Amino acid sequence: MSVPIKWLKEYIKIDWNPEELAHRLTMAGIAVDPVGDDEDDAVLELDLTPNRGDCLGLINMAREVSALSGNPVIIPKVSLKENNEKVEDYITVEIAEPDLCRRYAARVIKNCRVAPSPEWMQDRLAGAGIRPINNIVDVTNYVMLESNQPLHAFDYRLLGEDHRILVRCAQPGETITTLDGVERALDEEMLLITDGTRGVALAGVMGGENTEINDDTTDVLLESAWFLGTNIRKTGRKLALRSDSSMRFEKGTDIEGVIYAVNRAAALIQELAGGQVLKGVFDNYPRPWKADEIILRSERVNYVLGTRISIEEIGDCLKRLGLRFTKNRGQFKVYAPSYRPDLMIEADLIEEVARLYGYDRIPPRLPEGDSSPGGLDKGQKYRTTVKELMSRSFFELVNYNFVNPSSLDRIRIPENSPLRDFIKLANPLSEDQSVMRTILLPGLLDSVAGNLARKNQNLAFFEMGPVFHPGDQDLAREILKLGAVVCGERESFWLQKNVAMDFFYLKGLLEDLLLQLSVSDVSFAAIDHPAYHPGRTAVVEAEGREIGIIGEIHPLVLENYDIRQRACAFELDMQGLFELSRKRTMNDEIVRYPSVERDIALLVPSEAKAQDLLAGIRNAGGELLRQVLVFDLYSGGQVPEGKKSMAFRLTWQSNQKTLTDSEVSDLMEAVLEELKALHQASQR
Repeated sequence: MSVPIKWLKEYIKIDWNPEELAHRLTMAGIAVDPVGDDEDDAVLELDLTPNRGDCLGLINMAREVSALSGNPVIIPKVSLKENNEKVEDYITVEIAEPDLCRRYAARVIKNCRVAPSPEWMQDRLAGAGIRPINNIVDVTNYVMLESNQPLHAFDYRLLGEDHRILVRCAQPGETITTLDGVERALDEEMLLITDGTRGVALAGVMGGENTEINDDTTDVLLESAWFLGTNIRKTGRKLALRSDSSMRFEKGTDIEGVIYAVNRAAALIQELAGGQVLKGVFDNYPRPWKADEIILRSERVNYVLGTRISIEEIGDCLKRLGLRFTKNRGQFKVYAPSYRPDLMIEADLIEEVARLYGYDRIPPRLPEGDSSPGGLDKGQKYRTTVKELMSRSFFELVNYNFVNPSSLDRIRIPENSPLRDFIKLANPLSEDQSVMRTILLPGLLDSVAGNLARKNQNLAFFEMGPVFHPGDQDLAREILKLGAVVCGERESFWLQKNVAMDFFYLKGLLEDLLLQLSVSDVSFAAIDHPAYHPGRTAVVEAEGREIGIIGEIHPLVLENYDIRQRACAFELDMQGLFELSRKRTMNDEIVRYPSVERDIALLVPSEAKAQDLLAGIRNAGGELLRQVLVFDLYSGGQVPEGKKSMAFRLTWQSNQKTLTDSEVSDLMEAVLEELKALHQASQR
């Protein structure tokens, strides 16, 4: 907001130049910048904190200057000439929602002449950033800037025949065309000013086009009211509509200043547009305001600020702020004024004392008291370790937790899937960020697609982040996941060929990660998943517990993301990894005796799984079997139909002696018998 200093001087004598005034206000917590070199044309650009909405009114700004300078505030006196007609004979006001509208006051002015405002008023409004319209509307804006109380003027003749103001919430399907000419659909939470039958204003936000002041207007109904800020904020956000009035109601206005503002506006309209002001104000005030009592302890002030401010100095600060209080043995009972809705608790008053005492006078001191050293807990340390391990082969991503619900369409998730049970945002910024994500894969693929579009071909990304599902008692259940995706080739040096980052490459990286984390008894079992390629997808298990999924991305999913090369991904549950990880210890002595390796090539049915064959080999190989590796897989020529060839390398080693050929042969024979019985395997 812009505050012309020349206008501000009408409410208080200012002895400082614009730069000094801006500096003093800023040091007192009201951040402003002076604009303009000429003292008569200079303005203050306010950068207010949300709690100081009262400073949007020039009279309240004058109160701030008064607290700093000691000069008294000059509040304009209201001089009205009322006729003998009673306002109650011309208008009635009913409030159906007293929690949302705690006060509604109205005045009626007859026989006005609508015309341009005088030049001095137009200049002041323009200097404050408001476009002049006509003398009636300009007066309402002028008084709003002066007192921080929004007002609205209705054409009295355009109200309903009963001339009845009813403040209620909108009905289902109800609409209103506001002053900007836009028809707006309302919901049942939006507060509406009606003439008993139809909406004539969107409470606290904008008036209706159907009762707008125009060149033919002669009789005016002036509205001055107090509306609940949270309701006004919700209405404005839902309708993407914000005005100077709504901004003030959102931050809090002076419920006790309603009558002064409507009388001040009526007096100015009478002065600038003529007319007859009806006797009295129709003031519907169901629950009158009562000042809050706030206890301020002098010892608490000094404890919080680290100062030695005397009781007299604290009392002086309160007086300069215009606060009523009583004092008893170093304790103040302070009555917060209605124009300062931000003063609610003792800490608010301590802040007021601090800024008037002077932040520069508060000595810097280190905090005192018992403290414990900071650090990471076990879970945080574990997450840091996993990130460090993943960073050896992948680049880290950080994606938004908010996603578009249609993101699951792109990865072919069925409509009845639990993954579509989203947590919806109450006030999303856009449809693209309207729900909380339930899976990491869409974000990973978006990153791949974006990089491929920029000619980055060989990609390896990981992300550690939460997904969200509905929980008990309307609370979201947050689950930490680890996801990774690879695409393209791993570039090698000149002596080696590039390695395709396919399913087996990613599986190898995952197995290495689990080995480094000491997750044991890891297995992979084939499954079907709509986002992944059939036959190239597996569930990841450890100690019989499912911890994630790995697979090649389905071609149709890749097509949805415009990815024209293969991509593979995995997604793991971090809590499961954490619980299955074991502390690594070295408890075996170094073996002095040599190991013995034997290779075996088997013919097995095409549907046989390597995981099952490996389990059979380990079961029959005995305690001396140290390692089993699959090093060849072949099907085609020289292999019977319905069969495939698999080759394994088995390693035996004893801690007690050197194994003989006959001992190893016996073990090999036991392995063959086991595989023959369970998997119809035969040696090639």
